[in-house]
Amino acid sequence: MKSLVDHLEASLESANRPLLCNSVIPTLVHCINLIAEELRSSHQVAAAGSSNAFGDEQLNVDVLAEKIIRDKIRNCSSIVTASSEEDPVENPAREASDHEADTGDERYTIAFDPLDGSSIIAPNWTVGTIIGIWDGVSALHGVPSEKQVAAILGVYGPRTTAIIAVRVPGAAPTCFEIGLGQEHEQLTTCEIVHPRINLLGPPFKTRYFAPANMRAAAEDEKYLQLVTHYIQNKYTLRYSGGLVPDIVHTLVKGHGIYISPVTDASKAKLRRLYELTPIALIMECVGAKAIDPVTGEDILARPIENCDERAGLVCGTAEEVSLVKQSLKLGLHG
Repeated sequence: MKSLVDHLEASLESANRPLLCNSVIPTLVHCINLIAEELRSSHQVAAAGSSNAFGDEQLNVDVLAEKIIRDKIRNCSSIVTASSEEDPVENPAREASDHEADTGDERYTIAFDPLDGSSIIAPNWTVGTIIGIWDGVSALHGVPSEKQVAAILGVYGPRTTAIIAVRVPGAAPTCFEIGLGQEHEQLTTCEIVHPRINLLGPPFKTRYFAPANMRAAAEDEKYLQLVTHYIQNKYTLRYSGGLVPDIVHTLVKGHGIYISPVTDASKAKLRRLYELTPIALIMECVGAKAIDPVTGEDILARPIENCDERAGLVCGTAEEVSLVKQSLKLGLHG
């Protein structure tokens, strides 16, 4: 995984984060490749007969992905705390007896959704893994824009890729895409596909929209009018029902708007810690925006107080997010 480490070290040369570059991110990328390999041979997708702590039914592939990440991070001494959507409690990443040498100032917490896209994995659509990396021994109570230092989206489709964003003091924010290859002697081969991801500026050749929870348009006239605006102005629909592929489409194409609204009948489902804050960090690193569809505030502006906090999401090209904010009159009411 030399090309990945080299790219990270060059990008963060002035930030003094050797373990983030050499250990934390490579370990998590290795997990993504292992999950991809297991998914390729997991032809039977079925209920595991268990539920996570939120009461959501688990699939066998959810359990598999969770186990892979938990097992591998035990060997990464700088990841000291972890929680996930399947096990949403911050706990030490390894037993006390397994702790290695003191990692000094570089101690990290990870919060992850091991396999996002349960509703579309059975028909073999693209799904993904979402990981947030936070400074210190907890992701809770601090301001996410200050405490979350990196995010990774693993993408399991015809190819296995990952989007990696890093924003740490002392270095310019960066976001790039890698392609993952076969395992060789317990190492993942990878290629830097796009060394720098930035969204495009106007004029746009094609405008894309992903309207999640379309049923809410029957309950919210403003949302219905917004969707109608996209159709009348010949936006191209790109919506799969999977958060990871829909977000990655925006990143790869350089334009897009993703909307997951919240209404009285359509409650917030996305979890701030495991889905929203990692995606928001990636969006901000590419010059995009990510806001709450009720308050209009930046996703990363408000501390997370517990692991089950939920919200909707509006994210994408800055101009498009501003249009949504104006159309839905966000921030104009309590």
